[in-house]
Amino acid sequence: MKIGFIGLGIMGSAMCENIIRKHDDRVFVFDHISEKTELLAKAGGIACTSCRETAEKADLIITMVPKSEHVRAVMEEILPVLDASKTWIDMSTIDPSVSVKIAETVKAAGAAFLDAPVVKSRPAAEAGKLGIYVGGTQEDYERVLPVLSYMGENIIRMGDNGKGLVMKICHNALVSQIQNGVNETSVLAEKNGIDIMTFAQAISYGGGQNFYLDSKKRVIAAEDFTTAFSVANMHKDVHICLDLAKQSGTAMPGEENAAKVYDEAMEQGLGNEDFSATVKVVKGRKAC
Repeated sequence: MKIGFIGLGIMGSAMCENIIRKHDDRVFVFDHISEKTELLAKAGGIACTSCRETAEKADLIITMVPKSEHVRAVMEEILPVLDASKTWIDMSTIDPSVSVKIAETVKAAGAAFLDAPVVKSRPAAEAGKLGIYVGGTQEDYERVLPVLSYMGENIIRMGDNGKGLVMKICHNALVSQIQNGVNETSVLAEKNGIDIMTFAQAISYGGGQNFYLDSKKRVIAAEDFTTAFSVANMHKDVHICLDLAKQSGTAMPGEENAAKVYDEAMEQGLGNEDFSATVKVVKGRKAC
């Protein structure tokens, strides 16, 4: 089975490298930034010059692009070459309703379609230890599971098309609210003489222990916000969550508060920094 991978950014490049290393057939690669395509070609992929060429040559097409509009653009380009011999796995994090409409269009062309967004960040992508939430038929899920296993070790089918994305949005919304709690309480502790590392150790002794604090305490202590997952991407996700909540008639005041922090972070020009940089927004706020 020949695989095509479109979208070689921070996450996509690491995911694709795992496929190249582990798969026993050709892997075609493409990114609109040619230097990224060239890097993966040096790693053993076969460089393509467009999304369409990648999809034409592959049996299984994987996409990892930033936003709904980018997935739509890929669909428009590759739709003429989709047929019953093709399967498309979109691993981007986009609006679930958009993904469902894309799935309907792709299936009408005869191809299979799954949404399979990932959780965790670049280090897990490099290690092939991502979490992956899948939306699609059980048959399609079982067929692509070996390929997904190149990239992740915790893989779960959530239901039909769109359900993987619903779960990813719920996951990231919860992370954003845990993060905001960590930001606020760690800043309060700091202003009262307790540094972030001591704060994290003390939190680990009780019920407040959480993966976000455990994984980001050193980043926050060093104020080194090199991007593993960007403010801009999480800003996108929290607003997708609020749109989904509105469509579902669900009140989410905690997520609305997290969204305000992300709005301020974007206004302050932090979009390209790691999402843990939101602590700077909280530190800069004044008490009412």
